[in-house]
Amino acid sequence: MTARPANAHQARLLRLLRDGGPRSRAELGDRVDLSRSKLAVEVDRLLETGLVVADGLAASRGGRRSHNIRLAPGLRFLGVDIGATSIDVAVTNPELEILGHLNQPMDVREGPVAVFDQVLAMVAKLRDTGVAEGFDGAGIGVPGPVRFPEGVPVAPPIMPGWDGFPVREALSQELGCPVMVDNDVNLMAMGEMQAGVARSVRDFFCVKIGTGIGCGIVAGGEVHRGTTGSAGDIGHIQVEPEGRQCACGNRGCLEAYFGGAALARDAEQAAREGRSPELARLLEENGRLGAADIATAASAGDGTSLDLIRDGGARVGQVIAGLVSFFNPGLVVIGGGVTGLGHTLLASIRTQVYRQSLPLATGNLPIVLGELGQVAGVTGAARLTSDHLFSPA
Repeated sequence: MTARPANAHQARLLRLLRDGGPRSRAELGDRVDLSRSKLAVEVDRLLETGLVVADGLAASRGGRRSHNIRLAPGLRFLGVDIGATSIDVAVTNPELEILGHLNQPMDVREGPVAVFDQVLAMVAKLRDTGVAEGFDGAGIGVPGPVRFPEGVPVAPPIMPGWDGFPVREALSQELGCPVMVDNDVNLMAMGEMQAGVARSVRDFFCVKIGTGIGCGIVAGGEVHRGTTGSAGDIGHIQVEPEGRQCACGNRGCLEAYFGGAALARDAEQAAREGRSPELARLLEENGRLGAADIATAASAGDGTSLDLIRDGGARVGQVIAGLVSFFNPGLVVIGGGVTGLGHTLLASIRTQVYRQSLPLATGNLPIVLGELGQVAGVTGAARLTSDHLFSPA
């Protein structure tokens, strides 16, 4: 079992080295509220644990030059992002730089046993490339509500067979390391905060529009999960009283009108009803439609596709506008597979938010696409497990 820091000071030093790379003792002293002697004691204790190592001479600041300190280069973190229709697995170094990444299609409705067989096969492939022999921790994201302390999914609407499945326990036995489990959109938010567009923002939303729709909430630099782990489940906010039936059992939810599944359904209906020759052509060629097909049709000027994107964006913007007025974030990040629809979708969301929310909340509010794309979730998963390792035992 990998060592853990003994106190909050050591934990702070480890996270500084993770996020900022190698630093001299003097540079670390500039960032933490410790006397020089206390800092020296804590660094020496971390060196004894093997979590950090000396790493060459630091630049001179006058007097004798000291060594840089860095995280032990052999540390490895595993990030797993399970989506509704695909799995991403990545291995990172201690600074959370991705050393190896695999993506495979997979339907989460096949159940946890089949999904984790696939995950473990992908992990084995990455190990075979030599990027890691073992792992010091693993983070797992799943597309549904998670009871965070236990690492257990709870009644996930699009994940039949997953309710109460002991994800953390099962994977920790297979991987031989500590495992942390969270909702996939929380991990996307952590990924964008670690290495993406939200690096310098402490209060923001990350809205994931994939098969479903969820929102990661970051307040004061920390993910807000709520009392039971269900914070940010915005896909099931009602946007149409007594509207369409939703997979969750209620009516009029946002996800019933937009998201990958709803968008595909509406596009296929438009194609079959003859409202879009372009969508009809793509449906005949591919047998089904997805967000990428609708983006293709929209880029060719198909009016029906453009209307579907704009209408969906307006509904998402309607929900985000209420959240912005309530929370007053410094940034809204839009991510997920449906963001392949691009700036037509983003413009529709922005228009609705800026129109509905108060000017004080939106006057300096950027609403942007995420930077990390497919690796946001695995980056966040690696950060989640490194946060656990770099916390006092």
